[in-house]
Amino acid sequence: MKRLCSVLVLAAVAIVALAPVAWAADIQGKIKGVDASGRMVTLDDGTQIVLPPTLTVERKALQPGANIKASYEEKDGQKVAKSFTVMPPAPAPR
Repeated sequence: MKRLCSVLVLAAVAIVALAPVAWAADIQGKIKGVDASGRMVTLDDGTQIVLPPTLTVERKALQPGANIKASYEEKDGQKVAKSFTVMPPAPAPR
């Protein structure tokens, strides 16, 4: 019985060690488009970022051409935003 418990503990440790680790990244870019649901933002470089329902983003600000700054995690092959900020437009040159 003791040997079986040891084997189970080692198996559990191996599974946790081999599980994929979520990593976070930061990105800045310009919005190219937003899907109809307002949950998928595509940047001008083609990067697609999913905005989860738990993240509060002013939908009116999600306009093509707007500059953004975001932090995301890869989940199930998608970049899911942890933070998402629409940057104020730069002042026009005089």
